[in-house]
Amino acid sequence: MKKFIAFVAMIAFLYSCNSGDRGELVGARGKKWYPEKPYGMTLIPGGSFIMGKSDDDFVAVNDAPTKTVTVRSFYMDETEITNAEYRQFVEWVRDSTVRLRLAILADEVGATPGDEGIGEFAFVDQENEEMTPYEQYMYDNYFGMGDDFYAGRKINNKVDLIWDTGSYPDEYYSEVMDTMYIPEEESYNGQRTIDVEKLVFQYTYMDIQSAARAQDQRRKDFIRKDTVPIYPDTTVWIKDFNYSYNEPMHNDYFWHEAYGDYPVVGVSWKQAKAFCAWRTLYKNSYQKSRDRQHVNSFRLPAEGEWEYAARGGLESATFPWGGPYAKNDRGCFMANFKPLRGDYAADQALYTVEADAYEPNDYNLYNMAGNVSEWVASSYDQDSYEYSSTMNPSVNDPRNMRKVVRGGSWKDVAYFLQVSTRDYEYADSARSYIGFRTVQDYMGTDVTLNKNFGDAR
Repeated sequence: MKKFIAFVAMIAFLYSCNSGDRGELVGARGKKWYPEKPYGMTLIPGGSFIMGKSDDDFVAVNDAPTKTVTVRSFYMDETEITNAEYRQFVEWVRDSTVRLRLAILADEVGATPGDEGIGEFAFVDQENEEMTPYEQYMYDNYFGMGDDFYAGRKINNKVDLIWDTGSYPDEYYSEVMDTMYIPEEESYNGQRTIDVEKLVFQYTYMDIQSAARAQDQRRKDFIRKDTVPIYPDTTVWIKDFNYSYNEPMHNDYFWHEAYGDYPVVGVSWKQAKAFCAWRTLYKNSYQKSRDRQHVNSFRLPAEGEWEYAARGGLESATFPWGGPYAKNDRGCFMANFKPLRGDYAADQALYTVEADAYEPNDYNLYNMAGNVSEWVASSYDQDSYEYSSTMNPSVNDPRNMRKVVRGGSWKDVAYFLQVSTRDYEYADSARSYIGFRTVQDYMGTDVTLNKNFGDAR
């Protein structure tokens, strides 16, 4: 026994001599990491500000009393999420759904990747020689054990999908594609379009807030799964306005390239959350393919973060540009809203405008007032300012379906454009005047308004 202990001690000694740290406490090191500014985002330096109404609350809502709060640094989209950006999400879900259905049918008929036709779209692990040892282990031990029989199987993303009906490779492929379109009897004028009800995004996440406060419960008890139909509700252009002709917006606004750079609308709070989850998944899939570290999750901003960013560093201002007026010194309106009694064109816009229209605020954020209102992560409670924390305030009660919207929109009067005005809508509702933008946490704590913001990367 003594010889064994001596041998272990010698091994430990030799290891410490060859580790290069000279026996010093140098810390465990991972890959070299550099902060990377996400595409299309701007860095909002952390700091404190006076949150709430800086002017008289003349509508007597009394839901935004002033209080000093502090927020940490974060990145925020410079513009509202556009139709083109949301369409990227929709097309990814569409293509993934088609590929999965093709792979499942290929599995059912016994087709493999070496076969022609639908076999080209079979699961990549149909032929075991293409699997790594880890993938083989996971396949042997976990495949088919969950609620979803095909969970964890790898679909083939390398083969292009075929959309031209005249080029379908076989009947199996035709069968799958037929299930993705609306029934023949529901089409008209020779147009048979994708059945948008088939476009469903499923994602999982950890309910950290509940997990942190619970005792004697297992990790899996706090894993949540959401299944969300993700296609925008284009009928909002009709439903939101009775006795009004808005059919062109219903027909063209989301899918036509003429509106590609306009903010997406008709998206519920739940759909906005799903978009954030997809954007995180999409970016981290790329990071993994390049052997890079994962990025922080994209998410909706907390209410305090949104107001802090909207103010652009201006203390106690009425609007993102200061105020108290909605016009500049040349008499031009500073945002897209309803400036006069029914004269929507007075600000040079009828409905929405491009997401980067008008001048940005001092954080280079466009349309933090007007154009479309924006979903934030927080639940609406008239008294939440009274009990929310002064450090990164966020009140999001899963049982409260009233979610805060901020910034006002193209159909709102100037009061709703004020950076301190609060409004709400229900989480499963979609409107023609509500969109969203996303944020991402900044890694580190050295970027604040008290330091040299110009050196931040």
